[in-house]
Amino acid sequence: MSTAESARRDWLNRIYRPSGEVAGPPLPDLAAPSGVRARSGRGHVTVSWDPVPGAIGYLVERAAEAAGPYRSVEQPDVDVPAVPGTRFVDTFAAAAWYRVAAVATVDAAGPFSSPVSVSSGADTGEVAVAVDASRVIGPVGRPWAYMIGSEHLSHLLSDDTVGGRPIGAELFTALRVMREELGVRTVRAHAILCDDLGVYREVDGEPVHDFRKVDEVYDRIMAIGLRPIVELSFMPRDLAADPDKTVFGYQAIISPPKDYDRWGDLVRALVSHLADRYGLQELIDNWAFEVWNEPNLEVFWSGTPEEFFRLYDVSAAAVKDVHPELRVGGPSSAADGWVQELLDHVHRSGAALDFLSTHTYGNAPLDWRPALARHGRAGTPIWWTEWGPTPTHFHGIGDGPFGATFLLHGMRSAAGRLAALAHWVASDHFEELGRPPALFHGGFGLLTVGNLRKPRYFALSLANRLGEHELSHTLTGDVGGVEIWPALAADGTIGLLIWNGTLNQSQAGGDPALTRDVTLTLTNLPEDSYTLTHHRIDLTHSNIQSAWPASTPWPDPHQWTALHEANTLDELTPPQTVDGGTVTLTFPLPMPGVSYLELRAEHRSMTS
Repeated sequence: MSTAESARRDWLNRIYRPSGEVAGPPLPDLAAPSGVRARSGRGHVTVSWDPVPGAIGYLVERAAEAAGPYRSVEQPDVDVPAVPGTRFVDTFAAAAWYRVAAVATVDAAGPFSSPVSVSSGADTGEVAVAVDASRVIGPVGRPWAYMIGSEHLSHLLSDDTVGGRPIGAELFTALRVMREELGVRTVRAHAILCDDLGVYREVDGEPVHDFRKVDEVYDRIMAIGLRPIVELSFMPRDLAADPDKTVFGYQAIISPPKDYDRWGDLVRALVSHLADRYGLQELIDNWAFEVWNEPNLEVFWSGTPEEFFRLYDVSAAAVKDVHPELRVGGPSSAADGWVQELLDHVHRSGAALDFLSTHTYGNAPLDWRPALARHGRAGTPIWWTEWGPTPTHFHGIGDGPFGATFLLHGMRSAAGRLAALAHWVASDHFEELGRPPALFHGGFGLLTVGNLRKPRYFALSLANRLGEHELSHTLTGDVGGVEIWPALAADGTIGLLIWNGTLNQSQAGGDPALTRDVTLTLTNLPEDSYTLTHHRIDLTHSNIQSAWPASTPWPDPHQWTALHEANTLDELTPPQTVDGGTVTLTFPLPMPGVSYLELRAEHRSMTS
């Protein structure tokens, strides 16, 4: 898919592709999408279409004229432009014609639909949201709650400081916040096999395994209540075929092993040691093992594709040698790559695949369930073990409210179809390309150095406040990028999470044309008196970045205190009391912006 390939990250040298024929079911012969519609609104065009069986996503292209040329919307920090659903909101530029193709795998699309011209739609900027408090339509999925990303966990042992803040202690606190405040259960991180933890060396030509520092790291993770998803990476120097091939500031070795038997012995010894230390049933129930990191990029794997698939087979066999119920998976790839290839490979090799894992940035994740079903693996958990608004270090769009609406859009898309959508990462204590140069530097973390909560964090904390049962709802009018997630809790509390976003990173600072006036009507609310609260995330609310001048790298002790005092989840309006039955509210919702409205029954809250 040449248009998809052209939107790969600009820092990637190239994408490897396995060569030769592989066994596995053929790709489906996808039909062109039908029912394609394109309607204009204020500041946007919304394109929608009917679903195509067997598709994992859809590629939308646009043109100024019916005859073309057609191109997809391309951004350098969006590695896969295809979208998983049947709706795309284009806020990039005016286009007169659109066409859509279904995607079977990241490198194969079906035929495009016939082009459709843009028809006029509502352009008032007004959106009507209706929620029926009496009608539950299903459970509220929580794809953020299974896994969070963290860079290399040896940071937990560090006594160094950044910006005057202790690295190890603050990373520990950040991970504890993920567990205690967001309900996250596992953490995935790079480099548990790197030489800073001393797991492998050769003495007189013989392997020596030493897991004492791994124990220190994982003991701290266990003390928080988290469990590791063990990324089996990177290569110990004494085991590397080419130890000079490295990545990151900390020189992680990306080489294949010089001896695959010794690699398998290392993996087997590590897993066996962990089972002895923490209990085999604990590992079976709560841990998992992911083979390598983004091997489809030469910056992370210097070997051939075939060498990686051999590494996968050897690693999976070593894990299963300890116990067949231990979970192992991959390919842990960048930009949806090598998923189809790994499915074909294990179909041929017979290697275990207990979960499917891949990564994407800048867009909602695609839906690999049809590919799993084709391979007789329906129901296999799908884990996106890295995901976020950008893959680019020091980009900046994730520090403000754009990141909040992006996260909610992705999590809403993933709910109910993915077992895990792991935000990369928990903390800005991170050093892939060097340590953070300033407080707001475009770091990947939900929390800054100093553990200030970014808007992205507040967005997930609001999603985590939603109850267990999703409520029936509709959106009409000039909807654009407005979405809603309404839920009912067991105690009768109703949470209404509404946001207004775009995938267009150039509009991260806002666009007045995309502001919406929302009228929310909640019907069939049980008779009672309710306390209504309205929290807001936007450029001026719950946005700690706005409280710090970009020209000043780091706060002094007094400024740290002031920033922590200002780091609040803000209310748009003071709490008020409303009665049951029908409640109607109106409020403006800027883009980017998030509103969380909560109705808590006063009588029930006093008696529960």
